[in-house]
Amino acid sequence: METDLDLGHYERFLDAELPGNSNITTGKVYKSVISKEREGKFLGDCVQVIPHITDEIKERIRKISDDKNYDVVLIELGGTVGDIESQPFLEALRQLRNEEGSDNVMFVHVTFIPYLNAAGEFKTKPTQHSTKELRSTGINPDIIVCRSQKPIDDDLKGKIAHFCDVDSNAVVNTPDAQSIYEVPLVLADNNIGEFVINRINLDVKPDSLKLDPWREIVKSLKIQKPTVTIGLIGKYVELEDAYISIGESLQHAAAHIGVNVDIKYISSDSDKFDLNDIKELDGILIPGGFGERGIDGKLDAVDYAIENNIPIFGICLGMHSMVIQFARRNGFENANSSEFDESNPYPVIDLMEEQKKVKNMGGTMRLGSYDCKLTKGTKTFNAYGEDMVSERHRHRFEFNNDFKKDLEEKGLVIAGTSPDEFLVEIVELPDHPWFVGCQFHPEFKSRPNRAHPLFISFMEASFKNSKN
Repeated sequence: METDLDLGHYERFLDAELPGNSNITTGKVYKSVISKEREGKFLGDCVQVIPHITDEIKERIRKISDDKNYDVVLIELGGTVGDIESQPFLEALRQLRNEEGSDNVMFVHVTFIPYLNAAGEFKTKPTQHSTKELRSTGINPDIIVCRSQKPIDDDLKGKIAHFCDVDSNAVVNTPDAQSIYEVPLVLADNNIGEFVINRINLDVKPDSLKLDPWREIVKSLKIQKPTVTIGLIGKYVELEDAYISIGESLQHAAAHIGVNVDIKYISSDSDKFDLNDIKELDGILIPGGFGERGIDGKLDAVDYAIENNIPIFGICLGMHSMVIQFARRNGFENANSSEFDESNPYPVIDLMEEQKKVKNMGGTMRLGSYDCKLTKGTKTFNAYGEDMVSERHRHRFEFNNDFKKDLEEKGLVIAGTSPDEFLVEIVELPDHPWFVGCQFHPEFKSRPNRAHPLFISFMEASFKNSKN
């Protein structure tokens, strides 16, 4: 299932793997309600926002808890108080509090405290207004988390507590931090953990609130020297959030081996890509993506990495680029993916037969976790240290098995396949310092306290290649 990128943050912070149904969208809710109505489950009742839509939202929240028997369910309601889109969700959560009991449900209102340079002061009116708007829906916040560019003082916290009708110790300030991973430490220093435990009566030992292991993680992420420079070659580089999981994974791997990583975001668009931009890189990473735009820059980067023995890591479309360029260098002139050229005589990347029958594009990719069998003696096997792994996928095009034997004879190593050996999952070049492409997305499973094995191996190879 495809989800909002915020779930990635929760997985990294909690070191958890969350199910796809943790992402509850308006589209899913309305589609489910309409389907139930068509099936006659409402016995001819007129479908309304209340109770049908709100009941669906509550049912989905409860199902998450029932499936895993969690002690706590953390619900992030995105958007801004007052948005039309969020109104049914706010009402559902209000009902949930009444049905589960106020001792079992607490609300945290996250707000922004702007600082006016001209006046030289913070303004609390937006927070007062949003809290008033929230209370008008029947929800009274238990905690107000105030984001700000700079720290706010106790007098300002007291003012917010007074006008928003919350306890003085329930106003918590999280000023801009050097790293997002520092935020839990700021919250801990404000004793927010104790407040939550007491508010919903959790049976938690006080020692678990110290966050000492997390402090060590934050410390390791602040290493400044030596530095490894990695070039991320993509077409969405203007919006770094597009590659946020990859950026975080590189940070995790760098911290794991004790180095700092400097990530250069390099556009692969033909009118912007310049080989001179990658000549000083210690390693190259080509991420996933869709469409033909920018593919030539990625192919040129692969070629440069092969010619100059630069460690290169390809993910999804990145792997496709590596296979295409390897094929072109080894007798398959102008080889390509059928995604970009349907009439190409050498479609080394192609749709699976079942994908060719798909008419509707939405949600038809190979999504989610699939097992991968690794080939012993490869860099990938050495990185993982095990025969079978499970990785997450998000793609539609695959390695074309019609060219498998020919490319293997030219030197391409199939380092990982599906358990039945039908789908190619990982490719390598054995005579290259580090040339690994994978069909899956390893960045989705990297954690600050548990960096992904492939990113660690790639970072080690890049550090070895660096000028440090």
